[in-house]
Parts: sequence; structure tokens; C-alpha cells
Amino acid sequence: MTRLVPLMLLAFLAFAGRAFAAGRPMTVDDLLAVKTVSDPQVSPDGSLVVYVVSEVDREAGKSRSDLWLVPVSGGEPKRLTTASGADSHPRWSPDGKTIAFLSDRGGSSQVWLLPIDGGEARQLTNLPIDVDGPIWSPTGDRLAVVARVYPGTTPEETAKRDKERAERKSQVKAYDRLMVRHWASWDDGKRSHPFIVDASTGEARDLAPDLDVNVPPAPFGGSSDYTFSADGQTLAFTAEPLKDHPWSTNTDIWTVPVAGGAPTNLTAANPAADAQPSFSPDGRFLAYLSQSRAGFEADQWILNLLPTDQIGAEGVRPVPLTAAIDRPVSAFSWDPERPSLLAVVDSGGDSIIYEVPALARMAPRPLLSGDGSYDSPQRAGAAIVFTRSSADRPAELYVDPPGPDNIRALSHHNDELIAQLDLNPAESFTFAGADGDEVQGWLVRPPGFDASKTYPVLFLIHGGPQGSWHNSWHARWNLALFAAPGYAVVAVNPRGSTGFGQTFTDQISTDWSGRVFEDLMAGLDHALETYPFLDGDRMAAAGGSYGGYMVNWIAGHSDRFKALISHAGVFDLHSMYFTTEELWFPEWEFGGPPWTSPEQYQIHSPSNFVEKFRTPTLVLHGALDFRVPDSQGLGMFTALQRRGVPSRFVFFPDEGHWIAKPANRVVWWDEVHRWLARYLP
Repeated sequence: MTRLVPLMLLAFLAFAGRAFAAGRPMTVDDLLAVKTVSDPQVSPDGSLVVYVVSEVDREAGKSRSDLWLVPVSGGEPKRLTTASGADSHPRWSPDGKTIAFLSDRGGSSQVWLLPIDGGEARQLTNLPIDVDGPIWSPTGDRLAVVARVYPGTTPEETAKRDKERAERKSQVKAYDRLMVRHWASWDDGKRSHPFIVDASTGEARDLAPDLDVNVPPAPFGGSSDYTFSADGQTLAFTAEPLKDHPWSTNTDIWTVPVAGGAPTNLTAANPAADAQPSFSPDGRFLAYLSQSRAGFEADQWILNLLPTDQIGAEGVRPVPLTAAIDRPVSAFSWDPERPSLLAVVDSGGDSIIYEVPALARMAPRPLLSGDGSYDSPQRAGAAIVFTRSSADRPAELYVDPPGPDNIRALSHHNDELIAQLDLNPAESFTFAGADGDEVQGWLVRPPGFDASKTYPVLFLIHGGPQGSWHNSWHARWNLALFAAPGYAVVAVNPRGSTGFGQTFTDQISTDWSGRVFEDLMAGLDHALETYPFLDGDRMAAAGGSYGGYMVNWIAGHSDRFKALISHAGVFDLHSMYFTTEELWFPEWEFGGPPWTSPEQYQIHSPSNFVEKFRTPTLVLHGALDFRVPDSQGLGMFTALQRRGVPSRFVFFPDEGHWIAKPANRVVWWDEVHRWLARYLP
């Protein structure tokens, strides 16, 4: 039986007549029951797609995943793996006969090989440490993976050192340099190195054994950050900064001979970030993403092209293919038959797909947009395979054959669940924000919507701050689940949001509480004026990360909300600088460190306006949040309590910046909905 929190049950009964007709309101159990469709990979002949389906195992407290296969022409998807645990990251061999994938079925994460014509999967690698992200060499005799080792040691020596460390009576950590921790992990001295694996024997060899080089780890890395050349003789990979890591964004692209040799930095001339190298199938070009401003992680990501016969030549500059569209590219793939690429572009509150010609003097053009957000595009002959989701529908696999209006779904893993629910689409609106600039936002109506009634408003503020609310399905900050108890959700993309031009994105830096606050309040006012069913006397605001910062700022600058919810929010900018890990972030956002730009840290800090705190506030934070350390959440709660403001502090000792574990996600949503029910009856 589906578990309903008391608040949701009340909402369900209130709208019973309409809800039964259109489906029932969504619950947190429904959110956890959604099957995540991801990582589609088209076979070399363009006829098949292998992809990953992940689902939450509530009892085990983690996700499990399997591989599925479906013809590009359509048909019933076939489940390829059924072992317990996680099977993921499928990649086709060049001849299309074998799928390499990751599996932890043997107790650690290793590469397995699955013959496509039938038969059991066999384990290829058998290292004493985990490996990640297998990709095939075009010659089919090798694969590349990454694995975390202590520089200068073999995997066996790394495993031995780990065992010795674990057995020590003292677990003291000592450091001589930053950064000592990142996201949710303390630095243990290991680095993520590229390895070459023999496709027959599974023997693995470190390509950078003695270097302190680090292929970017999750959540920002993956196999998109390394690639084989067309002849299989060279591996290109992204590496994190070797110098001044905590205050530098200067990731670079390196190449190293597969046979062994010293790595070479291809992008040393660019002091900003370079990432995601990918050689063209014909070997003529290297494509990659880059930014131009050092120290700014939200600069526009541009897709570049570099002729391989000019790599290393003095004075050669890459061709910026997407600079003119003034929108960031997040991912791309080569067309196997044509000199063009498919790029995922953040644009106007959606992720859309562009075609980017590599040779012709033609501008990039949008191919797929509307009806949600698109991801993971790949050519399959003349068709395009991709995933698409929206605020009212989880991601599924789709194909777009040649011709107009031919898009059709290839997978239906969530159809049965979604058919039971009353989910409303996200509706886009625009308004005049600060300086009269056009700003965009989304409205999601509650389930059982009746235009003759009025509804309390939940105003959501996104993080980043250089991020966006997209018309997409979110596994955590899910717009439909926020609306489920009977709230009308308003989510604005204010100054600083991505996908609206780089100037718009830039305008939040050194102005965290100025024009962005004006945009947010103007967007809320516009929604109240435009939609008569919004009850301006019953409103709450919620946000995470930067959104949590803005909620903390609102606490000292507005009394228009009945309740506030601050997740992982920045409270005191000065102390935040000295306890966060990626120092380039505050140094860019506030014009330098606190000792050179003290006024910026002073005027924008919510901690300086505690005397004006009045609004009941729920504060949530994770102990392993090293981006916004938990002292920020505790400081906000302490200030509220000292001021006598109704408040509650919910602390997750085993979570980081994001609440990920299934049981904790249930608690998070229960706390949020109970707080809202208390103040927005």
C-alpha cells in the first residue's frame, strides 16, 4: 500500500472528486518509484540502442540499475541484465558484437563484457580497486577506464595502503596543502588516473602512474572526459588543475600515447577551463568544450574544433563553433557519418538539441526543442535518439526519424505510474525584471485544479546561483511533488540564471542580493497579478544552496511570506569563505577574498540582518556538505532561535549538499510538507 503523509492525505481528500477523475496527487513514494532512464548508446550500425534503467531499492537504501536494449525502429525493449546491484555505463565494441559495462555484482565495480548475440556476461577486469567509465578503442583491442590510485603506486599497492589505513587505531588526517576536502569527501591522497585495459585479458596499465593528475571525479566527470584518437594510438583526457587547485578553474586537456609516454597539455595556453575532448570518427578533428575567463565556473561553455594535424603547432587556436549562440553547451556527440555534431544547449529554461556543422560555414541551428528538456543525443543513421523529460513526466527514450512531427517514444518504463497521477505541466511566463529586462519563470498548478478556487503559493528559488529551473523532471527538487498537497508553484529564473545569455548570467556576480532579489519579487508580483487563483496572503518561499542563501536573505528583508524553507543555505559569507573548498567560487562572486573585498562579504551577508528575522523558517542541512558547510545551517538556526522566531533545524549526518539516500529523502519531504501545512493551511 502506498504510504501517504498526513498532509498529502488531507490534500487528497480535499480534491477527491477531481483527483479521482484525473488521477491522484503525487506522493514521495511515487517519486522514489520512478525509473530513471539514462545513458542511451546507439550501436555502430545504427539499428539498436542500449540504455540504463535505474530504480530505488528502498530496503537496501540505494539504487540498482540494469541494461536494456531496444531497436531504433521501435518494438518492445528487452532487459539485458538482471543481476542484483548496479549494471551501468554500457558501451558498444566497434564491431557491434559486444557491450562493455560496469557492474558491482562481484563485490567491486569492474568491467564486464556481454555478447550481443546471446550468452552470459563475463568479467574482464579484476583489479583490487574499483574502476569506472569503460570506453572502447576504435581498434577494438583495448578499453580505457579510470581508477583512483595513490600516484606512483600500482592498484595492488593502493589496495594494500587502503587496508593498512583502515586497520590503524588512529584515523587522524594531516594535510600540508589545500584542498583537504571536496563535495562530501576528505582528500585521501588518491587521484583518478586513466588506465588502458587489454580487451582479451583484462590486464590494466596506468597511463600517468607518477603524476598527481586527476581526471575530474563525479559529479562532473565521467567517460565524457576521455577519448581515444581514431587510430587508437592516443588517449586525450581532462585533468583538474595541477597548480592552485582550490582557487583555479583551469582544467586542461592532455594527450598521452597509449603505448606509454609523457602526457602533453594541449590547452596550456587557456587559463580557464577546458573539458570533454572527443575525436571525430575520421580522426581529422578534436572537439571539446572551453571557457575563456579564469576563475569563473559559470562562464559560457563553448564547443570548439581543433584540426588534429595542427595539435601542438605554435599559435594554433581552436575554432569556436557555438560562441555566437550565446548559450552554454553541456554535452555533445559526433555524427558518425557526417562532419557535424549534436549539442545539448541550455536555452530559455529548457535543454534543447542543436546541430553544429563542423566544416560548412553554417551557423548552429536548433533541431529539437519544446515539450520539455532533451539530453544524450546520438545519431542513428538519419534519425536522432535522445532522452526527454518535463516537469510532469520522467525521462524516457525517444527517436526522431527524418520528416516533420515524427518523434516517438522508444521506452515506456514510467507510463503505468504516471497514468495514476494528476500532474500538471509547467507553464512558462515572462515579465519585466530589474532594469526592465525580460525574465522568465514557470507556474505549476496543483492537482485537482479548479479555476474558481484560490490556492496557496509556494515560491521556489534555484541554486547555483548560475543555474536554472528547467521544464524537466527532477529527482530531488521535483515541481510536481511540491505542488501535490495543493500548492501553486511559482519558480522564477532571475538574474544569474543560465540559458538566457552570458550577460544575464554574469549580472549576479558581486550582486547576490541586488537585481536578483528585484527579479524574484517582480516575478512573484507578476504571477499574482496574472493568475487570479494565486492567494497572495498565503505564500511560502523555499530554496537550496544559493536558493537557501536567498531564503536567508528574504528572512531579513521581507515579511510577505508566511513560512520559509532554507536547505544548505549560505548564512554568513565571511565564515563561508574560510570553510568551503572551491575558493575560486567566492573569489569570483565577491570580487576576491574577504581581506581584499571586505565590503562585498559584508553587504550581501544574511547574518548582518538577523535583527529583522521574523518569518517561521525550516532549516535543513547535511553534515557532509563541504560546499556549504553545516555551520552555515546551524548559524541560521541559532540566529532564528535567539531572535525567538519559530524555527526547526533538520540535520542529516550522512548526507552532503544533496539529500540522496532514499530514507533521508522521505524524511526531507515529510519535514518540508509538514512545515508548509503548518503555516499554509
